[in-house]
Amino acid sequence: MIPGADRFVAELRARDIPFRFLTNNSQRTRRDIVAKLALMGIDVEPEHIFTCAMATARFLEKQKPRGTAFVIGEGGLLNALHQHGYAIVDQKPDYVVVGEGRTFNLELVEAAVRMIHNGAKLIATNLDPNCPTQDSIRPGCGAMVAMLETATGVKAFSVGKPSPLMMRAARTELGLRTDETTMVGDTMETDILGAVQLEFHSVLVLSGGTRREDIGRYTYQPDRIVESIAELHDLLERRDWKPWWTLPAEPSSNGAAANVGATRARRRLAS
Repeated sequence: MIPGADRFVAELRARDIPFRFLTNNSQRTRRDIVAKLALMGIDVEPEHIFTCAMATARFLEKQKPRGTAFVIGEGGLLNALHQHGYAIVDQKPDYVVVGEGRTFNLELVEAAVRMIHNGAKLIATNLDPNCPTQDSIRPGCGAMVAMLETATGVKAFSVGKPSPLMMRAARTELGLRTDETTMVGDTMETDILGAVQLEFHSVLVLSGGTRREDIGRYTYQPDRIVESIAELHDLLERRDWKPWWTLPAEPSSNGAAANVGATRARRRLAS
């Protein structure tokens, strides 16, 4: 657990500030993620979780109700598709849907290529090229999808971050307006890009894979940069959790602007 994350989430709940954990990992269900967070000491409910698998299943239900899918993925994705009326098949599917997982093999690739060639549409839960692990990284959904794209000449449609489909759906769940919503994330290519595209407020935390020296090379920038969620919590505490964009910026410990995300009007923050 990132130090301070439990304290930050507990404060959101104590102040009745709505939030969602947005993840581009489609492997786990909402309840699985709640259980994992509980082992870390973070107490949340299933409704606080919003996954790319959920966003994908909702999108497909709107596109083709009660459709069929050939799935390369695990329980979280399969469960989301079932909940939205989709049948999982191994012949003549409407869609080939690819998510995270360790079940990826060439037999599945060959079957998927054949189905796409015969007209099935290619859907990716996200296009992240890799995923962090305790020791290093492993191939992500984007890397697996790239093999199918190269073999078929078909580009996948992705619903995960930074797709507006996923991020707007999460905002809608919270019942917030655009100017009331803040995205807090550690990845410029997904979290911050999605926030910029949707005109959410954005806070970049440097406790993930983004280094401060890399930020300047992006054409888009976060509204605020903090070292970690603990610093974000402390800054909000000093301001009595008032909207940070209405107050003068505070310098962080290293001199950089360290603005923080709360919300306007109803003082709500989405994570």
